[in-house]
Amino acid sequence: MNLDFSNKKALVRVDFNVPLDKEFKITDDTRIKAAIPTIQHILEQGGSVILMSHLGRPLSKLNEDGSINREKFTLKHLVKHLRRKLKTRVHFVDDCIGKAAVKKAAELKPGEVLLLENTRFYKEEEKGDEEFAKKLAALGDIYVNDAFGTAHRAHASTTIVAHYFDKYHKTFGFLMEREIENATRAMKDPEKPVTCVTGGSKVSDKILLLEKFLDYADNILIGGAMAYTFFLAKKGSVGNSLVEEDKLKIAKEFLKKAKDAGVKVLLPRDSVCGDKFAADAQVEVYPSNQIPDGWMGLDIGPSAARSFASAIRKSKTVIWNGPMGVFEMPVFANGTKVVAKACASATRKGAFTMVGGGDSVAAVNQLKLAKKVSFVSTGGGAMLEFLEGKELPGIKAING
Repeated sequence: MNLDFSNKKALVRVDFNVPLDKEFKITDDTRIKAAIPTIQHILEQGGSVILMSHLGRPLSKLNEDGSINREKFTLKHLVKHLRRKLKTRVHFVDDCIGKAAVKKAAELKPGEVLLLENTRFYKEEEKGDEEFAKKLAALGDIYVNDAFGTAHRAHASTTIVAHYFDKYHKTFGFLMEREIENATRAMKDPEKPVTCVTGGSKVSDKILLLEKFLDYADNILIGGAMAYTFFLAKKGSVGNSLVEEDKLKIAKEFLKKAKDAGVKVLLPRDSVCGDKFAADAQVEVYPSNQIPDGWMGLDIGPSAARSFASAIRKSKTVIWNGPMGVFEMPVFANGTKVVAKACASATRKGAFTMVGGGDSVAAVNQLKLAKKVSFVSTGGGAMLEFLEGKELPGIKAING
């Protein structure tokens, strides 16, 4: 962000894909708050800001007549909230290209903000259409990408638009800079011992991440439904737990790779099990490799939670991606809560702790621990791919 924004129009890609209730009120403004420092910096330098974002996937949820449900997916619902946060004039235009958008952008004065309509109202956005990106680029003098959550998508407003600005007129926002800096710190120069915690439902979603962890982790803790594929691969009994039977070989191969690399893999020794996938299920605790038929593992058990927490608290670097159980159901949320509290405890002792992934972030937010860990990533899929070692299109487009 070392560019001169004075009297310049900054075209800023933000991630304002925030949850809204039935009355279109924002229920979690984490992503908006994360972008405020970048916007304020540009305004304080005497620039103006043109904001681009998507909200949901409107083209996949059309009305019965095939039209876009504009009321559900319009960004105009965010305008009042933005005005309160920024304490400045925030204009809105119900398009992101076209005559109205061009006129509003041209009239924008230093210190003012213009919010463009949802970029995903156009199919060209997700297709990465060159002409669409060119029209967006024409609205501003400088391009700023501050949307880490979409950096893994080669969309028009996140990646292609950057091609129309030279290296002196495009940059990362503060949020993107922090995301890249913290993820790189965790991967490239971590203080030992390093503990990587992963959860979620499928081994297939996380196997690349797990294998990347082998490059720098001392401990890998595996929770969530994906753990039962590993137990089944080790000839355990997992009852009705969710497993990927076609991934048993991959699971076995990973455990061998970890052993050969000298990396300790902790699987949950016990599980909180339900007789059905429901908040009102009957609940029992069983050893994770001895779950009876008719029961399914839906959270790590109390003994597993203690061992996971102990490993985390002894670490100097912790990376956590994915819940330990069905966190949205209170009866199966304890494992995720214990991990969240252990991360906060490790941070107090001087560890660097990074949390990424929707349910992991939800857990630290609900427990009011977001400020008690070192860094909370705003990008679920983007952080996952970055940690896997992939080059993200949105980052490459700025770095060249």
